[in-house]
Amino acid sequence: MDIVFVVLLTLTTGMGGLAIGGSLALLVRQESPRITSALPGFTAGLMLCIVCFDMIPEAMEAAGTYYLPPIFLAAGFLITVMLNGWIEHHMNHEGQRHHSHGCNHHNMQVAGVILAAAVAVHNFPIGLVIGTSVAIEGINSTSLLAALTIGLHNIPEGMSIAVPFLNGGSKARSAIGIASLSGLPTVIGALTGYLVGNMTQIALAVAMSLAGGAMLYVTFFELLPDAYRHGRTKWATFAIVLGFVVGIFFLVGNGHMHVHVH
Repeated sequence: MDIVFVVLLTLTTGMGGLAIGGSLALLVRQESPRITSALPGFTAGLMLCIVCFDMIPEAMEAAGTYYLPPIFLAAGFLITVMLNGWIEHHMNHEGQRHHSHGCNHHNMQVAGVILAAAVAVHNFPIGLVIGTSVAIEGINSTSLLAALTIGLHNIPEGMSIAVPFLNGGSKARSAIGIASLSGLPTVIGALTGYLVGNMTQIALAVAMSLAGGAMLYVTFFELLPDAYRHGRTKWATFAIVLGFVVGIFFLVGNGHMHVHVH
């Protein structure tokens, strides 16, 4: 039943969040500054809280050492940096080649493809979070919180993917479908995390640390820049703090952080 839960949860939050974002793009045809400031900020706060107070402590406990998780946390971060750099290099080269043809509609669709590919790369390691969480403790609130952050993260991402396709002349069904498919790696990543996490404690620690590094990349290179790029600094900052605080209360309330009150 756990593996069925993992698949259904990641389908709902991974692909579903992107589909919701793509559908919202039909209404606005452009990104909303308030949504693209507050929602990424709130998600960034949640992600930081999960990585710092849940994933890394769990990885350290599973590994039985203090040095192994930070090493693989850094490795996960660097791997995600290199993957995104590789994709951006090749996709930008392809975009420049098509730009020389002078077709604006086609250029918009190429931009949508670049964004969809980048989101797909992010979603695989993030899916590891849900898989490893379920592998550790089964179906619980932590895996649901991780899934919630993915779903929230994917709503503005879905909008950013669908808008270029819609403005480039694509049909609504195609734009939403492409946005949704970008979330498929979330399911694959979650299944990988679940299977690896059930092998050995060391494998579980490595998987969680790699996923944590990927989440840090998404937080600092994607979510936070998105939150501040429209100049809504107060909205973004309040949303980040709110997300972090909500994450702390959620983890404390469900016993994932031990607090001693005197």
